[in-house]
Order: sequence, then C-alpha cells, then structure tokens
Amino acid sequence: MRDYDAATAFLGEWGRFQRLVFFLLSASIIPNGFNGMSVVFLAGAPEHRCVVPREANLSGEWRNASIPLELRGGQETPSRCRRYRLAALANFSALGLRPGSDVELEALEQEPCLDGWEYSRDVYRSTIVTEWNLVCANDWKGPLSTSLFFVGVLLGSFISGQLSDKFGRKNVLFATLAMQTGFSFIQVFSTSWEMFSVLFVLVGMGQISNYVAAFVLGTEILGKSIRVLFCTLGVCVFYAFGYMLLPLFAFFIRDWRMLLLALSLPGLLCIPLWWVIPESPRWLISQGRFQEAEDIIRKAAKTNGITAPDVILDPSELQDVNSQKQQTYTILDLMKTRNILTITIMSVLLWMIISVGYFGLSLDTPNLHGDVYVNCFLSAVIEVPAYVISWLLLRTLPRRYSMAAALFLGGCVLLFIQLVPSHIRALSILLVMLGKFGITSAFSMVYVYTAELYPTVVRNMGVGASSMASRLGSILSPYFVYLG
Repeated sequence: MRDYDAATAFLGEWGRFQRLVFFLLSASIIPNGFNGMSVVFLAGAPEHRCVVPREANLSGEWRNASIPLELRGGQETPSRCRRYRLAALANFSALGLRPGSDVELEALEQEPCLDGWEYSRDVYRSTIVTEWNLVCANDWKGPLSTSLFFVGVLLGSFISGQLSDKFGRKNVLFATLAMQTGFSFIQVFSTSWEMFSVLFVLVGMGQISNYVAAFVLGTEILGKSIRVLFCTLGVCVFYAFGYMLLPLFAFFIRDWRMLLLALSLPGLLCIPLWWVIPESPRWLISQGRFQEAEDIIRKAAKTNGITAPDVILDPSELQDVNSQKQQTYTILDLMKTRNILTITIMSVLLWMIISVGYFGLSLDTPNLHGDVYVNCFLSAVIEVPAYVISWLLLRTLPRRYSMAAALFLGGCVLLFIQLVPSHIRALSILLVMLGKFGITSAFSMVYVYTAELYPTVVRNMGVGASSMASRLGSILSPYFVYLG
C-alpha cells in the first residue's frame, strides 16, 4: 500500500509549485508579526502629569511648583499622579507668598489628578492610554489589554485544530485571516477601553488560528525536506519581517487609530491568495474527496512542467488511517510513568519560561534607553539571525546542547545587565538584544526538541500541553513588564 508521499513523489521537492506555496503561505504570516506586537505602540504610556487648570488662580511661580517631585530611576522628577492641593496653593498665591522660601513645599497636602492629565507628545500623538487615561489608578488596564490578546491566542489554539480538521485548512486560513483583519478594523472605532479589549481577544483568536492553519497547510503540501525549512525558517523569518514593519508604520503614524487602520489594511492583500493557494490534498483524501485531491496534484505537476502518471491516487492503494482501529490516549497518559511525567513537567516549565522571556523582552522595548522605534526595530531584526542560527545548530549539534547554549546565552546576558551602569546606555541595549537573540533561538528550537522527547503515541498531546503552558506564559508576560 502506498502512502501520500510515495504517490506524489513524481512532483519533486522544490519545483515552481512548491516555491509558490512556500512563499505565499509564509507571506500570509507577515500580518501576524505586526498585529501581534502592535500593542507596544497602541498602548504606549507617554510621560504625564496632573493638569493644573487655568482657572486655578495661581501665579506663574506657584503654577510651576504645583507638581511635587518624586524619586524615580535615581532622579527627582515631577510626580505623574499627584499634585499639591490647589485650594491651598491659590491662598498662598493670593497672599503673595513664594514657594520654597516662604512656604515649605514638602509639608503641603497633596491630592490626586482631579482634573485629568496632560501628556507629552514627544513620542506618541495618541494611544489608548492617553485616550482613556489608563494611568495612575488605572495603569493596570494597559497590560491587561495585552494579556487579553494572549487569552484570545490561547482560546484560538484550542479551536483552530478542530476547525481545520472539520472545514479544511484553506477555508479556516482565509476565514480567520478575515476575522483578524475585520476585528482589527472594528477596533479603530472603539468607544471605550472595554470595547477595545474585547475586540483584542477576538483578534488574538483569529491571529493564532490563521497561523496554525498556514503552518499545517504548508507541512501537508510540501515534501519532507522542504517541510523542515518551511517550519523553521519560512514561517519564523516572515513573522520577523512583519515585526520589522511595525516600528516603521508606527514612526510615521503616531495616532493609535490611524496606526491600527494602517496595520489592518494589509490583510486585504491576502484576498487574491484564495485563487492561488490550494487546499491540502492530504485533508481532501482524509475526507474521501479523491478527485479534488488528484486535480490539485495534476495542476501542481503542470505548474512544475512535469507529466503526471495516468493514475495518481488509487483509493484502494492509499492507506486509510481512519479505518484502522487505534488506541486512544488522554492527558493522563502524560503522567502515567515517572519518565513521561518528568519530561512533561520540564517541558511545561521550559515553554512557559521561554514564552515569558520572549514576550517580556519584546513588550519592554519602550522602557529601554534610546528611541522606542529604533529599539523595536532592532528587537525584530535580531530574530532573523536567531532563527537562522538555531536552524543550523539543529542540523549540526545535539538538541539539548543547542537548547542549553541558547538559554545560557539569553539568561546570562540578561543577568549581566543589572551590573551595567545606567549611563552606559548603548551597552545595555546591546545586552538586551543579545538576550533576545538567545531567547528567540530557544523559542524556535523548543518545538523540535519537545516533539522528539515524547513517544509517538503521546507526542501531539505532549506538545499541545507544552504549547498551552507557553500561552499562559505570554498572558503573564505583560505584568512582568508592568512590575518592572
């Protein structure tokens, strides 16, 4: 009995058809790169201080002294969330007293920002933070928006596989691309933080679902040798390209609504791909639709300039795995033996730590020294060599040595940052990027490493449990940034 790979071996590995599928599916990943990290700029928190209204009847001297100083980052800076009680300042101003010399400012009563905040426009013209005042007592809402996006990613991870198994890889790919693009567009018209955040959950669900569908579609259409290249370099590098585009968009479009609109529209460019990217012949065969699968394979042969044999798919020859009685396994099988339980615990911890590190470093770029747009671009650029190096390491070195080297580099460099004096900013940024390089390399290798640790019968379940731990890590990562 012949399997699918044997039946389609005549197509070759890297013809025009395979190249077309490789690059078009990889290109469909690009919007995920800038949509996934867009919150860095959409929820950017600029410098801010309490508003002192014009009708406060303060002299210029008292107006300038109305904001108390607080120690932040080793320096005294104006408070972001407090001001001196304006009624008292107005009395002092009316009496002709001077701040500092006649009145000791430190002894004055303070009050919260009762009249709102004024925001610096040096970096951002507007963000969701400035739109809905997500600062001071409400500053927890910014990172929660990011966490809710990753909650959507977690939910999408649960349903994307089942949807693509039932409705087809291609249908789910384009339906969830439309979902991601559509809800991103609707976000532009958000009237409240709550509306924005609920829509962000749906955007996250769409993003991971089309990512998984494109990933599966590529692995099922492409041959064995190209499949590895697609999974490691194709998908990851094109994701990084999308990530690189984000700071370029954000630099020129500094209003969050217009930026989100600009990031949503490229999804429309994927519409013509519907008539170019085929459905997975493997999935069609699993549904008993042999003629449709054969039509796609014959079209692929024609694209490659190859004459197809008279009979490609003989239902009587193809292995029908659905008809074979197979033993079913549950999540409990990951804990039945001491060896499998140890692998599961270590994998879950590893995936969660790597995810927290990767997304924590990516989301923390606004807090680094220097220009936020340059830092975000560098954070994206460093991923490309990280993916290439990890692919080369996987081809030449044992898995555990490659993984250990990547984690050691990322961990040691980030620990060393604490010893760097604050005035040596360039060195701090360099070390952060080296740390991002190590963590990104580990992220790309952990899929292969984990899959090879588990026995075949529980492999998908083991990788799925580890992936879920990764999603939980990404949900937590915004609060690691929030807590500093």
